[in-house]
Amino acid sequence: MARPLTFLSDYGLEDDFVGVCHAVIAQIAPEARIVDLTHGLDRHDIRTAALVLRRALPFSAPGVHLAVVDPGVGAERRAIALRTTEEDRILVGPDNGLLSLAAQRFGGIAEVVDVARSPHRLEPVSATFHGRDIFAPVAAHLALGAPLGDAGDPIDADEITRLDMPLAFLEDGELYAHAVGFDRFGNVMLDVEHAELADSGFKLGHGVDVNGRPGVYATTFADVPAGELILYEDAYRTLALAVNRGSARELLGIERDGELRIRARG
Repeated sequence: MARPLTFLSDYGLEDDFVGVCHAVIAQIAPEARIVDLTHGLDRHDIRTAALVLRRALPFSAPGVHLAVVDPGVGAERRAIALRTTEEDRILVGPDNGLLSLAAQRFGGIAEVVDVARSPHRLEPVSATFHGRDIFAPVAAHLALGAPLGDAGDPIDADEITRLDMPLAFLEDGELYAHAVGFDRFGNVMLDVEHAELADSGFKLGHGVDVNGRPGVYATTFADVPAGELILYEDAYRTLALAVNRGSARELLGIERDGELRIRARG
């Protein structure tokens, strides 16, 4: 039985790129079930894609996870497949940091190979469409149970590209967090996960100050009147900011990596 296979990219749906990758996988592993996480990411936005992959995979069964956001295609970056230490997940994609946050979430890297010259790749290999010619066929063979070690040349896990992300910290009762992503509603995703909230002092229903602006630590948007700022845990148990019927990004005038100082009040 084939392992489940997820697919994430910045290919969009206007062209045939996603469909062709599906077709390649279907020829090799017709029984593999493919779950498309998203193909609507902003083009070349490796970091947002890495965050989405990290957030989404815990809701997917352990299997093979194909991710392609690859502005360096055809250049010197490596093509890799890796196995995570926990849950025996296999991630396939370019070595540009895209896979690093998801690998970290599952305990780090147990094994990794360079698949640029994989025996599973299609021939001839296009210089500009490695999603079709390298990543999709490698992922399909791995979903069928092919050994990871046979998919490419072994490399040291310490050599894998990792994303340089800002880190939240607590100091004198104030949480220093950073805007690591935004959604189309203007909600601001912060670099603070549930386990890191224990010492924050935030209490549901109580006030907070965010860069000097008043808000409420709440469960959902409707807990405050329209136009008011809330601090909340989003669907992935990551701390976030929103404005009920508005945009927290616009209200706070924040850009990616911008620092936010958050303090409990009242």
